[in-house]
Amino acid sequence: MAVTKEILALSVEIGDALLRNGAEVYRVEDTVMHILEAYEIESYDVYVLSNGIFASANEDKDDACSMIRHVPLGSTHLGRIAALNQLSREICSHECSLIDAWNRLEECKTIPYGKKLTRLFFCGLGCSCFSYLFGGKVLDALIAFFIGVVLQLLLDSLKVHKSSKFITNILGSAFVTLLALLLLFLGTPIHYDKVIIGDIMPLVPGIALTTSIRDFFNGDYLSGAIHMIDAVLTAFCIAVGVGTVITIFRFLLGGAFLA
Repeated sequence: MAVTKEILALSVEIGDALLRNGAEVYRVEDTVMHILEAYEIESYDVYVLSNGIFASANEDKDDACSMIRHVPLGSTHLGRIAALNQLSREICSHECSLIDAWNRLEECKTIPYGKKLTRLFFCGLGCSCFSYLFGGKVLDALIAFFIGVVLQLLLDSLKVHKSSKFITNILGSAFVTLLALLLLFLGTPIHYDKVIIGDIMPLVPGIALTTSIRDFFNGDYLSGAIHMIDAVLTAFCIAVGVGTVITIFRFLLGGAFLA
């Protein structure tokens, strides 16, 4: 009983870490099943959703056990996913013992997101490139770069305070819109719409939408619907943040200012 429970706990914990860091549902389900088979558990059932894992092993034997795990939707960390995939391969090829697997799992779960300066620079660079890509000028791209850096600082601060995803997206989109409009009000010759478009791109739910479509193609309709709803609500929050600030500026300064 104890051995079966520990094996099931390990497989579910690895699946939890994969799902928590943005792995696809089919990948999580396949990984959990392969780990159970690697430890010679033949009778099992595994069902994975976008925010939950249901697994049982040896239901027809005396050492039967089952586990349910709720996994909240989180951000994507490809480095952790790659490390967890490598760990599961080593488990399946019998290169890693049960005890070593637990230790490796903890190491995978603590892989950092990267240095703060690196994240700030590339957030700004991404915003700058998108602003230019959508028709902005060089000045628009430069402004978008600096606003993107400030946006990343805001997102890091909200993450420390564990703000909800909805609040984070509304505040983030409102913040970049406010900065762009303030610069325009101060006389900076920018295309404020191109700057705003570039700077909201880090908030756009591209991964959630892509994962949703992939889940639908794989027949995981419930998981696909969960990711689709998440993407739509995120887009709605971004629209609320941008629209609210623009509406306030139009009300206070008149429509000609933003023409």
